[in-house]
Amino acid sequence: MNFAEALEVFVGAGGGKNKSGRKNSPLERTEATIDGTRWIMPHEQMNEQQVAAYLNMDEREVIKLANRKQIPCRKTAKGFAFRKGEVDHWIEAQLHELPKHRFAGIERGVSHYHGFDPEALLVSALIPPEGLAVPLKARTREAVLRSLVTQADLNGLLYDKDRLLEEIRQREELCSTALAPGVALPHPRHPLPYDIAESFLVIGITPSGIPFGAADGSLTRLFFLLCCKDDRTHLHVLARLARMLHDSASIADLLTAQSPADLREHLLKLERHALEHPG
Repeated sequence: MNFAEALEVFVGAGGGKNKSGRKNSPLERTEATIDGTRWIMPHEQMNEQQVAAYLNMDEREVIKLANRKQIPCRKTAKGFAFRKGEVDHWIEAQLHELPKHRFAGIERGVSHYHGFDPEALLVSALIPPEGLAVPLKARTREAVLRSLVTQADLNGLLYDKDRLLEEIRQREELCSTALAPGVALPHPRHPLPYDIAESFLVIGITPSGIPFGAADGSLTRLFFLLCCKDDRTHLHVLARLARMLHDSASIADLLTAQSPADLREHLLKLERHALEHPG
């Protein structure tokens, strides 16, 4: 079973079942309050039953994936141990491989667990007033990253511009965030709660395609810089973007934008459509 087949078992937010057929109990979470803000810790330890509940997956499928080393985990005396942050990254890596109706299931499950409203506008709400660059004047991958970070800085969202840029570079070196056709979602590998003022999306369209590391060798023009203060927002936004950008027609529509205002209007229309047509 490959990743896409494994995640095909995603359903709504009703929770999975364990080997005995009983509904899984809610996932026990490791939480902390920092400066008055509640955080779910990224290194939270989970067992097979808890992962099944989080992913809305049958526990037997989780065990099968773990035995085949197809999901990040480690063997223990009692079974398998998982880190929630690594499970989140695993989901992120598979988003572009899933059919559209599965994105809605993932988003509902994540929203249910983290307490988000699955019907609320999310992408549009995270774009700051000066968060759209049309055109994004860049001809190389490095220039794209620098330009997007500078655009975010214009909105007063960054406490440490250089560190953010370095974090994004490191994420791209690990594995390109370019997705075919023509879209990239650069972001830090981990949330940066102390380096940014708030979670945000900065989006740019380059005049022509740029080699950005897409697996199929295609060029990239549409860039979404996603920076979040916590893991839960990061995964929720990725799932929403995956729904919005699932088909080439939607991407082509965004690329017709001639100005920041035009692009904002296109994005709002696309997000509303995704909410109204989850399947």
